[in-house]
Amino acid sequence: MGTLKPIRRLALTCTLLMAAAQVTAQTLVVGGDMSLLPKYEERGVRFLRQNGLSIADVLKYVKTDAVGWNAVRCRLFVNPAADGDPSVCQNLDYVTAFGKRIKDEGMAFMLDFHYSDTWADPAHQTVPKAWEGLNATQLTTQVYDYTKAALEALVAAGATPDYIQVGNEVTCGMLWDYGRINSGGKNNIASFVNFLKAGVRACREVCPDAKVVIHMEHLQNASYITQNFSTLVSRGVDYDIIGLSYYPFWHGDIAALRAALNALEANANTKTKEIQIVETAYNYVPPTGDITYDFSETWPYSAEGQVSFLADLIAELKQHKSVTGLYWWCPEENGTGPNEDKSVMWMWLNRGLWNNNNHRALPALLGLKAFLNRDDDAVAAPRAATPAGSEWHSLQGFRTEGVPTTPGIYVHKGHKVAVGNR
Repeated sequence: MGTLKPIRRLALTCTLLMAAAQVTAQTLVVGGDMSLLPKYEERGVRFLRQNGLSIADVLKYVKTDAVGWNAVRCRLFVNPAADGDPSVCQNLDYVTAFGKRIKDEGMAFMLDFHYSDTWADPAHQTVPKAWEGLNATQLTTQVYDYTKAALEALVAAGATPDYIQVGNEVTCGMLWDYGRINSGGKNNIASFVNFLKAGVRACREVCPDAKVVIHMEHLQNASYITQNFSTLVSRGVDYDIIGLSYYPFWHGDIAALRAALNALEANANTKTKEIQIVETAYNYVPPTGDITYDFSETWPYSAEGQVSFLADLIAELKQHKSVTGLYWWCPEENGTGPNEDKSVMWMWLNRGLWNNNNHRALPALLGLKAFLNRDDDAVAAPRAATPAGSEWHSLQGFRTEGVPTTPGIYVHKGHKVAVGNR
């Protein structure tokens, strides 16, 4: 094959870059559920880099080359006003404003519908106050109407989600008791499936380009979690991505995660699905709440232990081609509020990516981007754009702020450029 002339070579380079920038089934996303960031900002809480320098805008910072995120997740409650927990504050107005910021930064936006006024998880799936008294058929209609209206508002505001979770940790169903399954002596699978289908239908109609996520936990029981997702497929629930929570202190070691991923990748109904770890975290000081497993001998409760956990997690996830996303839950945890006034959170969880004591970023914050480093150059990032002018872009497709500070290969003015230590 003859040598390409410079103009043709440049054109081919640009064409390949544009192709790699498209959101495809192979897109890799990494980031965090930063649902509390706007409230921390509103309360004036300081966020610092590891070296103590102030971060003017955390959302802009996490997408820089140093941190390397390309996605942010945010939860949505129906009407959280009556909840006394200060961290339950994400109503539609809040999420719309934050979602617009995420999109304006060129990052992927994952929307997490809770379908409740408060936390929805395996132990709680409480019907919103305004929906009380509705029967199963009426609730199905309500799920569709609410989901459609919320998405239409987001789209109109320029905050169109790229990924949409229909329910949060719905291992035991949603909208109890009508949609409760596998718990409390209930197994109302038909209603649960109808609720999911109603939400998915609204997603497909309003956001046809978004990918739909069904989110569960309990992966320590690989056959159980696989059967749950498989049953949804056999019952006609139209979803794209299996979303999993993985907290080692509740769900087991890396071997347990591996077993669940292997089972999902082998099952006839789920093997073609993408998988994303939509929630994970690990403590940098000993946990104060209830835990099931203590892996402190493997990953000490320290900043270094947090880094070690993340490295082991990413190493395992890279062994599974189906895994396309990784989100740290509440990385923005940074104290309970100014002067520890509990206006943002009730208590320290000590598993975020900022140190509650000194407000400095923890080393693991910079480790998540390793998830994106793959041998496959075709892997794209959703925010990528054709390089123009003097902008610099990583090979994963996101723009850096000025000349990159981390050594590596970058794209600048249509050419790959090696950047060394500065």
